[in-house]
Amino acid sequence: MTGPAYDVDLLVAGGGPAGLATALHASRAGLSALVCEPRGAPVDKACGEGLMPQGVRLLAELGVEPAGYELTGIEYADLAGNRAHARFRSGTGRGVRRTELHAALAAAVESAGVPWVRRRVDRVEQDARSVRAAGVRARWLVAADGLHSPVRRTLGVGVRYGAPCRFGLRRHWRTAPWSTRVEVVWAPHAEAYVTPVGPQLVGVAVLFARDRARTGGAPSYAGLLRAFPELAARLDGVEPASPVRGAGPMRQYPRLRVHGRVLLVGDAAGYEDALTGEGVSLALAQARAVVDALADGGPEAYERSWRRATRGYRLTTRALVLATSQPLLRRHLLRCCTGAPALFDAAVGRLAR
Repeated sequence: MTGPAYDVDLLVAGGGPAGLATALHASRAGLSALVCEPRGAPVDKACGEGLMPQGVRLLAELGVEPAGYELTGIEYADLAGNRAHARFRSGTGRGVRRTELHAALAAAVESAGVPWVRRRVDRVEQDARSVRAAGVRARWLVAADGLHSPVRRTLGVGVRYGAPCRFGLRRHWRTAPWSTRVEVVWAPHAEAYVTPVGPQLVGVAVLFARDRARTGGAPSYAGLLRAFPELAARLDGVEPASPVRGAGPMRQYPRLRVHGRVLLVGDAAGYEDALTGEGVSLALAQARAVVDALADGGPEAYERSWRRATRGYRLTTRALVLATSQPLLRRHLLRCCTGAPALFDAAVGRLAR
């Protein structure tokens, strides 16, 4: 489809999972693609690293099966000992170190013959027929450059920030996993996510609202971890396996996903919260949807498909974040889930698919 006026059909800004999956789908659809990512592979970032069953399936469709640790479900708990857990109904998930996921996707992109250049896309010019960025003229630009997307910013796309304003910190620990489930533990002013990502490696992320985290000063990972006595005791004396990485604010909602010949994918297109662990799965689904729209010549269809694909996730996650921010509601919610396990299984199944 590439004509003499274009260097490439699709320029992808950002070499994370969303961008690399977009490049792979483009290649399969017969579109020429170029990935622009200033960082060398593998790229790391702060995330929970739990792939839901849908994400595992979407990766398999691309021929990508990263190593990691099999996940059978999710467990929610509070410090009072209330617990509710559900098994995945539609297959197993996988805890995957972000660097391993990125390396697997990068290898698939290389095998597909999609070129990758180490450039940053921070200026964009477009007209009715093309878009120019990073010294390249393309038919379309997909911005998959993260939560604080430089492309989105240079285009002047407005963003709403939700409340509560939440941030996250993550570190890995060299220890054998003690569960095959993702564990989410609530403390009064934070929540911990424990994800097995290998036979001797566990990731622990802590999410918090900055104005609510009472840690005796600026929130630190060690200070936040002390809010979870059982977890802190389990990790006492365990060797850290990675530095602390942070991300946030979590909930960001751009006013649009399509701006002329530029389309936003992944975190750049909007991020609700990490509570349900669906971030990577949604990014992979969006990558497929954006290429389907461009292959059909109707980019406006992507905005509709994005809203349709994420509506259930956005509404459910927002309701859960608001409910679990109140200790009394959180306690009642856990008890209801424990008392009605079939209902809880169905709710988790709907999110994890």
